[in-house]
Amino acid sequence: MSPARFLSARRRHRSAGLVVLLFGLLAVGSAYAAFAPGNAEADNSAQSQQIEEGKKLFAVGCASCHGLNAEGGTNGGGKFTAPSLIGVGAAAVDFQVGTGRMPAMQPGAQIPRKTPVYSQAEIEALAAYVASLAPGPAVPSADSYDVSKATDEQVTRGGELFRTNCTACHNFAGRGGALPNGKYAPSLMGVSEKHIYEAMLTGPQQMPVFSDQVMQPQDKQDIIAYLKALQNQKDPGGFGLGRLGPVSEGLWGWFVGIGLLVGVAVWIGAKGVKAKGAKAK
Repeated sequence: MSPARFLSARRRHRSAGLVVLLFGLLAVGSAYAAFAPGNAEADNSAQSQQIEEGKKLFAVGCASCHGLNAEGGTNGGGKFTAPSLIGVGAAAVDFQVGTGRMPAMQPGAQIPRKTPVYSQAEIEALAAYVASLAPGPAVPSADSYDVSKATDEQVTRGGELFRTNCTACHNFAGRGGALPNGKYAPSLMGVSEKHIYEAMLTGPQQMPVFSDQVMQPQDKQDIIAYLKALQNQKDPGGFGLGRLGPVSEGLWGWFVGIGLLVGVAVWIGAKGVKAKGAKAK
């Protein structure tokens, strides 16, 4: 009897359905084993390689302050303490290293922004290594901070949010300002959209953390839209005077305006004295 006739004769057997189900599962499993594992292993291998590369970079450039296992530590003769990086996430690393604040040239009350030391690939490797230590905020996607198509409504709403949450430190024009104990809120002019978003997400140095539970992603994007519009805004009259507000503008008026008036008065007085002297002769 041929195999086809054998199966046809037993297709109504009570165990036929179970046999068909087993054959189906075997076929699906074989197909998955043929295609999926190779890609998954390749992805895991690439990620593991990036983490390993980041670990090496960390050991050379970061471990002297933050510890071999990123647990933090005291350096500089006990003058400053490097915080633990366990749980800070990839976003914090991308911000700190991407803006050149880390590695720090020397300890101080405030670590300033400077030209980055590492390339973008090295920054991503460092971020991947720190992210592998414990869960934390991930680097945001480009869609989260893209404001190239922001509407006027978004800019207006972003301005309201910025004035409510940020102007106490960064000033109403985003130009920064002084803080206690030698610290300061840096200017936000010229800062990339991604780094502004990451700063709100992670709260670097003395800045509070505006997580997604505290401030929605759309709110963060609107604030970025406002800052970019503010950066491109022209100064009425041609002089921004630092955009520090009416106090600085008033001081400018007093020192320059009143100074000029005093100078003119002195010049007129000197001319009058000379004229009287000439008549007396």
